[in-house]
Amino acid sequence: MNETMSAHQYKLACPHLIGFNDGRPSLLGSRCANCGEVYFPAATGCTRCLGTAMTPADLGGEGVLWSWTIQDFLPKAPYNSGESDADFKPYGVGYIEMPSGIKVESRLSVADPKELKIGMAMRLAVQPYGRTREGESIDTFVFSPMTSAEKGGNNG
Repeated sequence: MNETMSAHQYKLACPHLIGFNDGRPSLLGSRCANCGEVYFPAATGCTRCLGTAMTPADLGGEGVLWSWTIQDFLPKAPYNSGESDADFKPYGVGYIEMPSGIKVESRLSVADPKELKIGMAMRLAVQPYGRTREGESIDTFVFSPMTSAEKGGNNG
């Protein structure tokens, strides 16, 4: 994705989860100042050492596909994409292992099992996932398989 992106271009379902660095989306979490444990989404306390000194952590926008599945039925409430059973389209869901080691659950931009392989490089993106009752698009973060050109041309 070569175009520059920024938060104001999107109506994000959860704006506190995504930041933008040089036009690229990045996940936002927290890190315990005492023991270094990383959290996503951001936490107010550490379950590892019970510390409460948490600092913001930019988790980056690239990782590795750790596990995945295809969601092929409309999820139950409180999920609300604005779709009905009649117009629901299956989507991929996976765990992405980030450079910090934390595994983040995310929608995937592809739902074809032939295009997904455990261990493949993934990049964070933003895409529409639903609509409000008024018909306005709602965006969320997804991870997409990285192309060979993206893997070779990016140092992190």
